[in-house]
Amino acid sequence: MSSDVLVSVDGVSKRFCRSLRRSLWYGLRDIVSELNPRGTPAAVALREDEFWAVRNVSFQLRAGECLGLIGRNGAGKTTLLKMLTGLIKPDAGQIAIRGRVGALIALGAGFNPLLTGRENIYVNGSVLGISKATVDRQFDEIVDFAEIREFIDTPVQNYSSGMQVRLGFSIAVKLIQPDVLILDEVIAVGDEGFRSKCYQVIGDLLARCAVVFVSHSMPMIYRLSTHVMALSNGEAVFVGDPARGIDTYLRSVDASDRIAHRSIGTGEAAIERFAVLDEAGDPTDQSQYGRPYRISMDVTVSSAYEEYEVSITMMSRAQELVAQCHSGANRQRCRNTGQAQHIEIAFDAQLLNPERYWINVVVFDVSATRHLCWELAIASFSVVGGFVGSAPVQLIGRWTSTPATVPPLTPAPEPALVRPKAIS
Repeated sequence: MSSDVLVSVDGVSKRFCRSLRRSLWYGLRDIVSELNPRGTPAAVALREDEFWAVRNVSFQLRAGECLGLIGRNGAGKTTLLKMLTGLIKPDAGQIAIRGRVGALIALGAGFNPLLTGRENIYVNGSVLGISKATVDRQFDEIVDFAEIREFIDTPVQNYSSGMQVRLGFSIAVKLIQPDVLILDEVIAVGDEGFRSKCYQVIGDLLARCAVVFVSHSMPMIYRLSTHVMALSNGEAVFVGDPARGIDTYLRSVDASDRIAHRSIGTGEAAIERFAVLDEAGDPTDQSQYGRPYRISMDVTVSSAYEEYEVSITMMSRAQELVAQCHSGANRQRCRNTGQAQHIEIAFDAQLLNPERYWINVVVFDVSATRHLCWELAIASFSVVGGFVGSAPVQLIGRWTSTPATVPPLTPAPEPALVRPKAIS
């Protein structure tokens, strides 16, 4: 292990068993095998009912590097983090970590819910071998960063999830002062202000620290990571540039990741043959960032309505609405001819952040109070390539830069030197 490498993971694998009874039996056999000094290590292979949670993963991290781990649920991300923190041991491969490790891989992990926040800070310090004097010096900084001073003497079981995360993160970065920081999706629980503080602290830590960060938020991964590892079924399918890694991950998302399609409304309208089209007019489930695309559908509305309105909304993986296209806002009158109408909406450029999105379509009457048809998650598509920003929609503007007319700032005059009067 090179002297500048803080984390070295070499060919690490971990297997689990689907059967509890077999898992207990295999565990007992493995313990006996390890305790037998004359025995030879058995070859690592899957036994009945076992599967690979992590398979042959390798990487190295130095100070100033942040590895973003991405992948679908069950891909092996948290298992890998647990091996890094020593909570579980690998079945094969080697893990070497130099320096002090700060980890926050589960909400409330390491806290006694019956103890107060103050008591948990000192207990964590004691467990980590940190002296009481050191905890005393860092205590106010920990509490202020976590923003829980008013509740520091309240039992942790009464804390909200956000308060627990703030305290856990504060202990991990302020008390431990880690050389290696390991985070599993916990920053997403905090509010926007706290997330901003976390970004700042992680940025400061990267000057002397290595970070391993798991998140399903691609903007967070893009913002924090110097490189990305995409996991699929326990194996690393990509290691490298964050933008390319995110692109690889999004392209791998398949139909099993979809939100279930539901239809509600009065039933006085119907939508058929709905599709997202690429710039060539072909149906697609992957839209290229910055490129033109269209939405196509056939709409049939009851003859009781002479006109109607259509609203299309885009929903993120977290089921948050991130964009809308409304016929009324676009000054488009939808007249009912009594026959199915083919509607296409053309967009000059795909401006959504690279991510996976689901589409909702609503057909209203002109008063916008009666939902003639409401199709939830009627289709989904991934935006791939391009810039991954913090906001769900990236605006494209026309920028100019010219010399400013405001006069440059002049430095403040030096203060006059006041000589002390002589004492008579």
